[in-house]
Amino acid sequence: MPSFFNTWLPFIYLYGVGGFFFLIGMIIIRKSGALDMSKKKHRFWYKVLIFGFFYFVVMHALLIVAALYW
Repeated sequence: MPSFFNTWLPFIYLYGVGGFFFLIGMIIIRKSGALDMSKKKHRFWYKVLIFGFFYFVVMHALLIVAALYW
């Protein structure tokens, strides 16, 4: 069985560091006025971005678990 350092550490690094930059980008988008939450389309795409990030986190984690235990 592969060790923690070969399986989960890269996952944590990828989504930890990547999530940090994603969060910074979302903050910049909100503060710059590029995102107007009063508009329906802007709210939709904001939710798509948030959902998409967490969707990939969950799918990646599930695939790692599947590769390790099946």
